[in-house]
Amino acid sequence: MPSGQKALAPRLALVGDRSQHVQAHVRIPSILTALADFEDLHVDAYWVPTNEVEDSGLEGFDAIWLVPGSPYRSAAGAVAAVRTARERSIPYLGSCAGFQYAMVEFARHVAGLSDAGHAEADPGCSALVIVPLSCPLEGQRVVRLEAGSLAERVLGADETLGRYQCSYGLASAYTNTLHAGGMRFSGVDRAGGIQIAELPGHPFFLATLFQPELSDVNGRLNPAIQALAQAAVLHHRQGRSPFTLDSGPVEAPV
Repeated sequence: MPSGQKALAPRLALVGDRSQHVQAHVRIPSILTALADFEDLHVDAYWVPTNEVEDSGLEGFDAIWLVPGSPYRSAAGAVAAVRTARERSIPYLGSCAGFQYAMVEFARHVAGLSDAGHAEADPGCSALVIVPLSCPLEGQRVVRLEAGSLAERVLGADETLGRYQCSYGLASAYTNTLHAGGMRFSGVDRAGGIQIAELPGHPFFLATLFQPELSDVNGRLNPAIQALAQAAVLHHRQGRSPFTLDSGPVEAPV
């Protein structure tokens, strides 16, 4: 890497409570290395614990990735990370719990459900937007992508294979409310369960119930992660530039 490259790289906030026991956390460093080595996408990544989000100044980052690993130390911190990305037009990727808390944040601050909550963190709240799944999602399943969506453009197909380690999902009772508020549900499984959400008009806002950090595509890193890095580069260079996909998926490290 040329002298000074690191200081000029976009800054990525990895929001989550880092643990060697969470498979996604263990894999992310090799993913970032692959982005740099195979696609010349260099980002400075910083782990930000959820209980430190409000003091971290996330608006100074070029992208925010709310990673798996719930229950988080601070559900409020997870919600704050999503809100910062949404309101400040910072590129956002939420995987697994990052999807779940994106729905909670949007329900509270956009869709008018001020008491919206997550059953894992606050089972007694009156508007449980995220609820236990009747059958936990494990392994792989096919996700169908909506035509013309960000998800379809990023993943480059009309369906994808997602890998899951998930016990919570979006309550069907609130999908219409969130959709009316502007959330687009762009990926469903074969049973019609919502697996991907995005925000039209935002530079890059993608939330997946599956874990793209564990979901290689044809032996390559999941394109959603490369797309986040590309969006971070654009944000770093141009501010609130809309995301455009301009290169193919990144090869996984050998």
